[in-house]
Formats: sequence, structure tokens, C-alpha cells
Amino acid sequence: MVVARSWGRLSADEHTLSPLTDHPPKALALPAGGSGLAHGMGRSYGDVALNPGGTLWLTAPQDRMISWDGATGELTCEAGVLLRDIQQTFVPRGWMLPVTPGTQIVTVGGAIANDVHGKNHHARGSFGDHVRALELLRTDGAHIRCGPEQHADWFAATVGGMGLTGVITRATLRLVRVPSAWLDTETLPYGSLDAFFDLADGSEQGWEHTVSWIDCLSARDKGRTVRGIFLRANMAAPGSGEASLAAPAPSGRPLTVPFAPPISLVNRATLRPFNAAYYHLNRRRAGHARQHYVPYFYPLDNVQEWNRIYGRPGFYQYQCVVPRASGPHAIAALLHEITAAGQGSFLGVLKTFGHRESVGLMGFPQPGVTLALDFPNQGAKTLQLFARLDSVVAEAGGRLYPAKDARMPRALFESGYPNLSRFLPFRDPGIQSAMSQRLMGW
Repeated sequence: MVVARSWGRLSADEHTLSPLTDHPPKALALPAGGSGLAHGMGRSYGDVALNPGGTLWLTAPQDRMISWDGATGELTCEAGVLLRDIQQTFVPRGWMLPVTPGTQIVTVGGAIANDVHGKNHHARGSFGDHVRALELLRTDGAHIRCGPEQHADWFAATVGGMGLTGVITRATLRLVRVPSAWLDTETLPYGSLDAFFDLADGSEQGWEHTVSWIDCLSARDKGRTVRGIFLRANMAAPGSGEASLAAPAPSGRPLTVPFAPPISLVNRATLRPFNAAYYHLNRRRAGHARQHYVPYFYPLDNVQEWNRIYGRPGFYQYQCVVPRASGPHAIAALLHEITAAGQGSFLGVLKTFGHRESVGLMGFPQPGVTLALDFPNQGAKTLQLFARLDSVVAEAGGRLYPAKDARMPRALFESGYPNLSRFLPFRDPGIQSAMSQRLMGW
């Protein structure tokens, strides 16, 4: 048995590790009476990719690109291929993944299983919108090929299905053409939630990528007054300065957090000054700029093992989405509770989702506004705050993101994911996770 942990470092659980080395895998090794779960790069924050006491099938060896169609932009690859490898291979050719999350150190299988989203949901939806086909291996040995037009019910269950319908072995993705590897960006400070929503709404037509950093400890007036930095960007046209496909990302030695200190470096003494410094620095940089796609899309990938800054107790990420109609009131209430508790984050992200639902039965994105914050694990104090946040989300008709979750109440999961009863028949009886046991009973 080998210890594996989530990116949030909240627990260290023993697993049997079984690398998938056949191309493609023909069977899934499973001890009698045991359970298994696919495991990629371990970047899920909570327990969705853990299976304490069971088997983890490691998908990293499944890293081959199988075929490419330069006319349609369709790439077929194994599920262990990293998003980083796709970007590095195809951006110089004028193609890019349409949707990526805040890190490119994740596998294709993990991106599908969690239906990841990026800064452009209003323009391109989530990752599952660009999957043309995928192949599943079930623990009974069955192979299922599915997609939007073939066994669409299996496809809908697997996109956002948290790895519970089988092991994704390969997928066909449709990439999009890009004119360069650079983005034209604009940075805009704001001082209230009303200003944020005005910027978000006003940017949807003319800007593909929109997101904002928010100082969650600056909330006043019951959360309605809060400062933040709004970022928006479009791919830059070629032939102007460095905006070309061949231009490499700005070089810089990656930083590494060498060890996890006994206590979190994110605490009352550091949060307020850091947030204030970050806000004022970016306020001075307000305006237009040009930036390579790597630091814009994946700002933390240059800091290796950054999760260690939260110390040995680890951290939680709390990400919710609430419908737009209740969004302004709910986000204000959430910020008010967080500020009052003094347990904020310097990685606060506030952004809107477009007017489309996930193609997956259990997909997280829905029309509305999403807030994501990291919280150092302070035990009962942190969990009590989350209980208050849960009440706000539930009242607003929202949901939490399973890929980020480690403690969601079962009632909130069931109310937030009304398609659960439709999803359950597609589960593989030999596959379970710590999350599925916690929220589904097995």
C-alpha cells in the first residue's frame, strides 16, 4: 500500500497503485471484493480522485497521441496525455485547446471526468463541449465508445461523471485555430459587486476570456462593496511584435516550495497585506498589455508544489456557482460571511458562466456566477464557516464543484445535482471514490 493525497493535502490515505501500461488497457486489475478508481496527476483539491484502502489505476503511462486531422482540428489521444503536452505540440501549428482550467498539469481523462472550465465559458462552454468521442473500459471488461452522437447517454454520464462510469482510455478532442500564442489583455480595477457585474456583462460580446481576482477580506456594506481586478483578453493577431505562433513563452526559472511548514503561511498576519499589495500593484498596471498564453492561463504552474504554503494541515477550496438571478445577493452574502470570519484567501476568483448547461449530467457549470476561494484548514472553525456558506448557496439554488470539494454535505450535493438519479445507473459497480462513498453511499 502506498500513501496518496489530494492537492489540498488534507489527508494521506493508503492505496494500491496499479499503473496502466498496456496500449490500450485490456483489463483493470481489481482484488476480489475491492474497488478501483482512475487517478491522473492528483490535482483535484478534495477526495474525488482518492479511494482509501482501494486501488488507484494510474493513467499517466497512457500518454500517446494517436492521430491528428489538420483539416478539422481533431486530435485522438490516450487519456493520460497532459493538457500541457497538447498545448506545446499544437499551439506552434496554430491550434489550441478551446477550454482549459487554471493549470495545464492535468490529464485529458481528468479534464473530461471533472468537465473542467476556463475563463471563456460564455464563449466556448466547458471541456466536454469539445469532446467528440471517448472510450471507456469497465471493470467487467466491457469497452464502450460514446460521444454526442453515439451512445449519447453514456457520454452524458461520463462527462463530469467523476470517473465513476469506467476508466476513460482515449478521447477525440476538437481543437480551435489560433492566430498566435499571445493575448491582448486589459486590466480593470473595480470597487463593488455592481461594477464587477457591469464589467462581466459588458465584456461578453467583445472578449473571449474574462475573470476577476477579488479581495475577499475587503468586503463592506454586507458584501456589496468589495475591491477586485477584472481581467479580459482575446488572442492577439499575428505580425505585430512578439505575437506569433513561434514565439516561446517568457523564460523564467520555476519556483519551488521545498516543504510544508508546520503552520499555514496564509494567515491573519499575511492575508490582508498581501491582498492590499496585490490590488495596488495591479491597479497601477491597469490598461492594455500583451501576454503569452502560458502565464495568463496558468499563473501558478510556475510555482511547483505551491500547495505546501498552506502547511501540514492542508487547505480546502470552496467553489460554488449560483444562478444569475440570485447571484448578486448570494455573492454579497458569501463575501460578508467570509470577511466577518477573517478566513479569507489571496487566490479569490470571481467570474460569470455563460447561458449554457454542461453536456454532462453531473457537470458543474451552469448559467450564473462562480466564486472560488482557498481556505487554510483550521479544523472546526473552517467547517463552521463552510456550513454558513453552504446555507447561502443552497438558498440561492446553487451547487458546489465536486472536483474541488472535500466536505460537501450530502443534502447540498443532492439538491445541487438534480440529475443524480439519472446518473446512478451508469456507475461501474467496481469503481468508487472517497467522494462517492461520502455523497452517494458507495
